[in-house]
Amino acid sequence: MGKKNKEKEKEENKNRYHKEYGVFSNVKFITHSMFESEPKLRLIITLIVVTAVVTRYLWTFMSKFVIDAITRKDDIHRFLVIIGILFVTQVVFTMTDTYAKSENWYRYIRARFVEILKENRKFMTQKFENLEDKDVMDCYQKAGNAVGGNNNGVEGMMHQIEYFLVNIAVVVTGLIIMGTLSIPVVIGMAAIAGFNFLVKNHTNKVCKKRIWDPLATWWRKDNYMTHTFTDFSSAKDIRMYGLKKFLINKYRELGKERLDAQKENELRWWVCGLIGNILWLVAETGLYAWLIYCVINRNLTIGNFSLYLGSAATFFSYMLTLLDGVNDMLARSREVDDFRSFLDIDAGEDEGGEKVPSYDSYEFTFEDVWFKYPSADKYALKNLNITVKAGEKLAVVGLNGAGKSTFVKLLLRLYEPEKGRILLNGVDISTYDRRDYYRLFSPVFQDVCLFAFPLYMNVSMKPVEETDKEKAIECLKAAGMEDKVKELPHGVDTEVLKVIEDDGVDFSGGEKQKIALARALYKDAPVIVLDEPTAALDAIAEEKLYKDFDRLVAGRTAIYISHRLSSTQFCTKVAMFKDAELVEYGTHESLLKAGGAYSEMFTVQAQYYVDDENGELSTANA
Repeated sequence: MGKKNKEKEKEENKNRYHKEYGVFSNVKFITHSMFESEPKLRLIITLIVVTAVVTRYLWTFMSKFVIDAITRKDDIHRFLVIIGILFVTQVVFTMTDTYAKSENWYRYIRARFVEILKENRKFMTQKFENLEDKDVMDCYQKAGNAVGGNNNGVEGMMHQIEYFLVNIAVVVTGLIIMGTLSIPVVIGMAAIAGFNFLVKNHTNKVCKKRIWDPLATWWRKDNYMTHTFTDFSSAKDIRMYGLKKFLINKYRELGKERLDAQKENELRWWVCGLIGNILWLVAETGLYAWLIYCVINRNLTIGNFSLYLGSAATFFSYMLTLLDGVNDMLARSREVDDFRSFLDIDAGEDEGGEKVPSYDSYEFTFEDVWFKYPSADKYALKNLNITVKAGEKLAVVGLNGAGKSTFVKLLLRLYEPEKGRILLNGVDISTYDRRDYYRLFSPVFQDVCLFAFPLYMNVSMKPVEETDKEKAIECLKAAGMEDKVKELPHGVDTEVLKVIEDDGVDFSGGEKQKIALARALYKDAPVIVLDEPTAALDAIAEEKLYKDFDRLVAGRTAIYISHRLSSTQFCTKVAMFKDAELVEYGTHESLLKAGGAYSEMFTVQAQYYVDDENGELSTANA
């Protein structure tokens, strides 16, 4: 296990996105964050610090006064007045402390939620290609862990800041009290507490570096397995292929790695705790010996004996707690490093650049474009030169893995070319603001993502107040969903999926793609991109959908990506991709006559269609 962890530790240290900011920088970051989102915490924390000092030492002084009053045989009236004042003071400060603590807990949670939103916003604005980068995903996983609980990273440091202020105030007060007894005693107790701090800090640092950091990949695997067990879309395959035993065994193997790490963690902390208990015993024994010596040889009163004993116990306990808190602060700081490292990844979607001008028409040109996916050995696209003219209908065809979808991702600017450039009306698209560039496109992808919103919002992809419901209904109708909408219990107000509402509705693959088509129509962008949107449809339905959609997008630029050829007969041009290269480009008729790769593909697929007298594809009798 140790060798395996060392290998993972070495791999973790290579993460190019990880940074170490230091505890002071992280305290400043977290303090600014929590006070910005929850300003009242300033007053609440101040109240907690003041009440902590009073309530921790008040009864120690009360014991001294009681013992002194008894030994001096003081007047009973004076004795009761002192006790009454101390009692009322204790009640007032205890109630204040209880109120302040009841007010601060939920505020810390709310402040953490603000940071979670920052993390989610950062993830959703990452460049698309980063989502395939292991270092980015590991960084994201650790950032998620840092905001994943009340005592983790971000919120944990918020609590630690409060605890540190409380502990330092109690320790300083105890230092003043104990200083009147013996400076050497104070120094000795502080030294013992300091040594205990060093032991715990070392344990904390080693455990994070050798055990928890290397488990970032494990957490991602665990999340995936848990999702697979409970995901409805996996349920059919699990049952029909009898995957239950296999998946459980895989999870057992995964769990063993986690348990081995936990065992090593527990062993290290057991040794650390044993050392701490021995140090506490040494401090207690030394204190009692010194106080007894002072009673015998220095006329220390019994009242002061009680005062110093109680104060010393509080002082030493809080000194240990303070230093433990520093350890915890350092541990939380390392987790905040993880969180800030993710936030500081300088690889998010560009918010700078120029706005895309409102042209009357949009023409896209690929000039010697090359692209390779991260960590891939081979190019996904090579030496691509092609122009998509305004108003043109381009069919992009080829077998799976030929480079069709990569071409679309580059056009949409989900990826940036490794070499070459892409021009919009003669201007390099990299000069434009990425988000403004996105508005030019209405894409329909093969894997349609529906959200747990009402159906009409799944079409508009906008908040309720910004949605034109009637337009959404018309787009669904145009996409062929009119009959299905009529069957739904609440029409277009029906909730999609059963994630939020129990009566939510799921849709078939073909219906999802029709909803995606309606979504593209609603956006009404100047360029329509259909990336194999008919994969779930049969050949007849596919041809009908293409023809209907072609009619709906008349006048706009449309790009159809498919490994089937239903779209090619009504497109202006056909681009044939093979082995990451554009191998043929022309009209459907010219490519058939050329007898190349396109003609060969057409011939293979002809068994699914009937050739009409014009040589065009027809599914009328299929």
